[in-house]
Amino acid sequence: MRRLTLLITIFAAMIFSAAGASTARADYAVLRSGLRLHITGYERSGEVVRLSMDGGTVEVQASDLLSVEPEDHFAPLPALAPANGPFGNLIRAAALKHGVDEKLIIHLIAVESNFNPRAVSRKQAQGLMQLIPETAARYSVANIFDPAQNIDAGTHYLKDLLERYRGNLPLALAAYNAGPDMVARYGGIPPFPETQKYVRKITASLASTTAPTIGK
Repeated sequence: MRRLTLLITIFAAMIFSAAGASTARADYAVLRSGLRLHITGYERSGEVVRLSMDGGTVEVQASDLLSVEPEDHFAPLPALAPANGPFGNLIRAAALKHGVDEKLIIHLIAVESNFNPRAVSRKQAQGLMQLIPETAARYSVANIFDPAQNIDAGTHYLKDLLERYRGNLPLALAAYNAGPDMVARYGGIPPFPETQKYVRKITASLASTTAPTIGK
């Protein structure tokens, strides 16, 4: 099973890298491990599911297949931080301080709040990086709506999640969105449409776009 998982991971990476050259619509198979495979079809035979992809097929245990979802064609993210935007220095400082990719922070803020420092979600996540009060308290945030404190704490939290999941960005993003407890419960990216779309949107944007240079 470990060998199969490794082969699937390698094969999925190859398919993902080639996906941009194809305009054919396909679906995604979501595995319990958190892996998402770009597929053109699937067929179940007993306890085994055969996934068809460009270039071949892969068989997985039916119990390891959480769902099959339609492919999303994402519109571009909201306008990213302008070159001389008010948060440029804060994002850069947090990126350098915590060793997190500057572009990742920018894309995450774009999805979380669209750069609105006063944003509040229905779940009471607040500020640019949408911190919940418990997370803000953990990172000693005195004013959750202060951009400097919010960005620093959100970046610190993201760094801790990346370390927790050994650099696995999709899992770190899933935990940022749904919470580490949900990632642990489902053994990977939770099967929540909101969380899965959140992870796809940020990772796809990072792969296909380059964040603008942030002014000093």
